[in-house]
Amino acid sequence: MNTTLPTVRLKNAWKSNHPWIFQRLVEKPAQRPKPGSIVDVVGVDGEWIGRGFYNGHSRIAVRILETNPAVAVDADWFARKLADAVALRRQTLQLDAVSNAWRVFHSEGDGISGLVVDRYDDLLVVGFFSAGAWRHRSEIFEALRAQFPGCRFHSFADEHVQKQESFDYRDTQGTEPAIITEHGIRFRADPAGAHKTGFFADQRENREWLSHRVAGQRVLDLCCNTGGFAVYAAARGAAEVVGVDIDAEVIEIAKGNAKLNAPFESGVRPRFVQADIFPWLRDAANNGERFDVVVLDPAKMTRDRDQVIPALKKYLDMNKLALGVVRPGGLFATFSCTGLVSEEQFLDMLRRAAFYAGRTVQVLKVAGAGPDHPFLAHVQESRYLKAVFCRVVD
Repeated sequence: MNTTLPTVRLKNAWKSNHPWIFQRLVEKPAQRPKPGSIVDVVGVDGEWIGRGFYNGHSRIAVRILETNPAVAVDADWFARKLADAVALRRQTLQLDAVSNAWRVFHSEGDGISGLVVDRYDDLLVVGFFSAGAWRHRSEIFEALRAQFPGCRFHSFADEHVQKQESFDYRDTQGTEPAIITEHGIRFRADPAGAHKTGFFADQRENREWLSHRVAGQRVLDLCCNTGGFAVYAAARGAAEVVGVDIDAEVIEIAKGNAKLNAPFESGVRPRFVQADIFPWLRDAANNGERFDVVVLDPAKMTRDRDQVIPALKKYLDMNKLALGVVRPGGLFATFSCTGLVSEEQFLDMLRRAAFYAGRTVQVLKVAGAGPDHPFLAHVQESRYLKAVFCRVVD
């Protein structure tokens, strides 16, 4: 064990392999290390438990990184972790054959709590979600350069994370966008814009699966964001594609993504509408509008555990309305990226939405994010995306 590291002691017996240890379980050290410092963790009996990030200002006091006392958490350790993550994507998952946009590193799922890295061609977007990842950013950038020679970086830390984790970081400014290709379809990723990257690789497999079931169909993409499902549908031969989103800026990005892929073989170009989906769906239902395929992919509803029930109520309302415009026998794909909402809760919401809409829903497939977003069996927090593909029977 590296005796030069600060040591923190737990108040209670620790019998978990989860990497998070909360503040109430940790004794305050006499000399508190800076947020994100690496410490050794010992139990109430003095037995060594692990080595990880410490943050006396955060609800999560310790994020365990290493459970072998002989292994130092240093620059070489970070380099190995990043190299292992890249090897998984390139060698095992063979993602380079599918796209030049994929998640390089997925926080706890790859072994560094609070670090998220996405690749968009030559551009790496690095997100810091813990003070520990932020404090060791120089080692992380160096390790990423070794894996992606000549790459560009855009880095950020969400405001609420900086407040919770007690660090200050300014996002990279002036990053030039990247043009990426996914299953032969092109999109613009702009991390300096107002909408993160403007493109989310976590839906890659879901976009591809659904797009092969839309040929000749009338498709509606609700909360379409920058047009991922809509552009895929047009590229795969849909007869008509309509995308709806309340945000005028993302609608313009979606139109740009459609232009990147025009002309489509079918001759159909997506039509994007800036509108609140609630009144839009009510009007569509009242006018007798019906679609063969309906996609509903709203933004994250809440980060607050106290707001999960209101979030589920909103999911219920929008899913009920969306089901009202699916033709009998049509497909309905509904999603939630709210990590605090479990798959069980989401499926129960769908059951109730179908009941209130008076529709019979046949679940065909339940999925999530692509395999470049792995989660550890004992750390469900890294699993956030719920995807449910249904047939609306009648």
